[in-house]
Amino acid sequence: MAHVVCDGCVNCKHTDCVDVCPVDAFREGPNFLVIDPDECIDCAVCIPECPEAAIFSEEDVPAGQEQYIQINAELSKQWPSITRRKPPMEGWEKWSNVKDKLKYLKR
Repeated sequence: MAHVVCDGCVNCKHTDCVDVCPVDAFREGPNFLVIDPDECIDCAVCIPECPEAAIFSEEDVPAGQEQYIQINAELSKQWPSITRRKPPMEGWEKWSNVKDKLKYLKR
């Protein structure tokens, strides 16, 4: 099972998780990161690194966020790989505790 980036990452895009991924499975979009399910080896080292608690094992994706499984799979085929940590998005602080951010996801 792959890991999935969910709602908490939208408009925050911390990249602490990218630094620890041993297989470079993360992909970067305009305001969100995704994990390529074909590359993820289910090691879980990214989960504790995410300051937004936005990464879950596929079977542990929170209720109501299941659509992110498909979003990660689709967008990981379109977006470029990210292998190095970058600063989070400008203004991430105001988005940190916002819920239901799917409508803000830029594809």
